[in-house]
Amino acid sequence: MKKVWGLVRFVVVYEIRLWAALFRWILRRPVPVAPGTRRFGYIGAVKMILIAFIAVSAIEIPILELLIPWRPVANVALFAGVYGLIWMIGLAASMVVHPHLVGPAGLRIRNSLTLDAGIPWDRVASIEVRRRSMPPGGQIQLEDGVLSLGMASQTSIDVRLSEPLVLPVRKAKGQPATTVRFHADDPEGLVEAAREFVKAGDDQALATKNR
Repeated sequence: MKKVWGLVRFVVVYEIRLWAALFRWILRRPVPVAPGTRRFGYIGAVKMILIAFIAVSAIEIPILELLIPWRPVANVALFAGVYGLIWMIGLAASMVVHPHLVGPAGLRIRNSLTLDAGIPWDRVASIEVRRRSMPPGGQIQLEDGVLSLGMASQTSIDVRLSEPLVLPVRKAKGQPATTVRFHADDPEGLVEAAREFVKAGDDQALATKNR
């Protein structure tokens, strides 16, 4: 019973956050971030897939309306179709509203509402652009300390950690990672922005050591 209520709570919270993201996207009100923080998108890797799903859902609504002769059933199908269409748009909106963040506090890797993993700069040994295709097995994989957080089975940035770190990723099952790979639409821009903070942290550590 506890697991059932936990699942119900997850679904309800997810739906509320998805609708909130949709309204933020429509009203052009991004989630506030700390000063000096830059946003980097990742929806580009799945944009065409989302557009295809949204288009199919939109076409399906009038077709079912014409094909189903029973009014009560047609009404249910209409409601489900419209809700599904809005839900897909909300999913796309959640990816736009919750981008990757590069700021004073560290690097935040995100994917819609299901992933929000923060890495402080003092744990980043290096960060570089490296485009990779992921092997079959899902968008999130952890093998030999390498945590891959893919989009459309691809990653474009490698983050090597200064020491093993456990990230709040459910499929990682509490296992530490030594390298994190993820995707961004502008990997060069994200890496350049991140290196400024990494360098600043290194300079500060060196100055402290020389005192």
